[in-house]
Amino acid sequence: MFDTIVPRGVDQLMALTQAFRKDDRTQKVDLIVGVYKDDAGGVPIMSAVKKAEAHLVGAETTKNYVGVIGDADVNRIAPQLVLGENSSAIADKRIGAVQTPGGSGALKVGFDLINSIRPGAKVWMSRPTWANHMPIARDAGMQIDSYPYFRESDRGLDFDAMMDHLDAEAVAGDVILLHACCHNPTGVDLAMPHWEALCKLIVARGLVPFLDSAYQGLGVSMEADVAGLRYLAEHVPEMLIASSFSKNFGIYRERCGALTVIAKDEDSVPLIMASLQSVIRSNYSMPPSHGARIVGTVFGDEALKAEWAEELEVMRQRIAETRVLLRAKMEELQVTTDLSFLTDQRGMFSYTGFTPDQVNRLRDEFGVYTAGDGRINVAGVGSENIDYVASSFAAVIRSE
Repeated sequence: MFDTIVPRGVDQLMALTQAFRKDDRTQKVDLIVGVYKDDAGGVPIMSAVKKAEAHLVGAETTKNYVGVIGDADVNRIAPQLVLGENSSAIADKRIGAVQTPGGSGALKVGFDLINSIRPGAKVWMSRPTWANHMPIARDAGMQIDSYPYFRESDRGLDFDAMMDHLDAEAVAGDVILLHACCHNPTGVDLAMPHWEALCKLIVARGLVPFLDSAYQGLGVSMEADVAGLRYLAEHVPEMLIASSFSKNFGIYRERCGALTVIAKDEDSVPLIMASLQSVIRSNYSMPPSHGARIVGTVFGDEALKAEWAEELEVMRQRIAETRVLLRAKMEELQVTTDLSFLTDQRGMFSYTGFTPDQVNRLRDEFGVYTAGDGRINVAGVGSENIDYVASSFAAVIRSE
């Protein structure tokens, strides 16, 4: 059996991470994987999370299954976080939510749900998009196509091309995958006028929006980061939202996420929930509990919730300040290339525009590891390595 396996290849980011770990140079920098790092380069545990865990250790009385749809608190909290407590969809009881193993689990469950209803449905993804979006959708049986998004000339948003392409090619019933904020890998987000125009097109063409909300709170604020998502939710009849608590709670290994589905009416929700349970049961059966209980405990205690919000704001500010400082240091090195993209883009990632040759030089000559497409994790830059990163970037840019 196994000698007939056709290799599918190792995920590029995972392969790069393995190469970084094997690199025996003392001066090397990991700007690859999208986890938040503090100034010292560690992946910290938030204080509010530690306190919640301490409470859970003493209060937990069972390790029984949490159930197919997961934790009740998360299934209440997740829709409120992304849609707001005043959401008409919540008020009208048009919401179905399930806890999932991370945001990736939410995406897979969402795509599986769509494919169970409309086999072989097409999903439109931004060009580029997160490296795992396509494999997840493909393995769920979806057809995949892409729309223009990133404009290389100024490392910004090519919104006109995006709209023209979708208007010409997308058909009723197609799914459009959108990043709520902190677009991965580019860091280039839609502004409110873009969301409003896109919403009109989605409604006119009969498209189904699927929002990936993996970085809420790390762009501008918890509210501003989902303003476009909320606008869509108030104007479209149906919608799916994949949420992740990995980044804004720093609980990556606990794999806590949620899928929220907005139905056209209250009567449709039981059918959706039944279908979701069927999809989940044949997938991973039950989600893990620990991360979900952390989230529920933090949101169930006003003091812990306030502490978490303050810690998240510190994380967001560090990323934003690092962008400003990295740009300033490169400009001090007399890099003449327009570096405004560093401060225009939002969130942990920046799409630098580095060519494959520049990426290879950074890795081979300087030990600075980025994704193969030039994406960097800005949170991987700290006070101890920022000068080295800036000088390395300047060296490869000047040589072009």
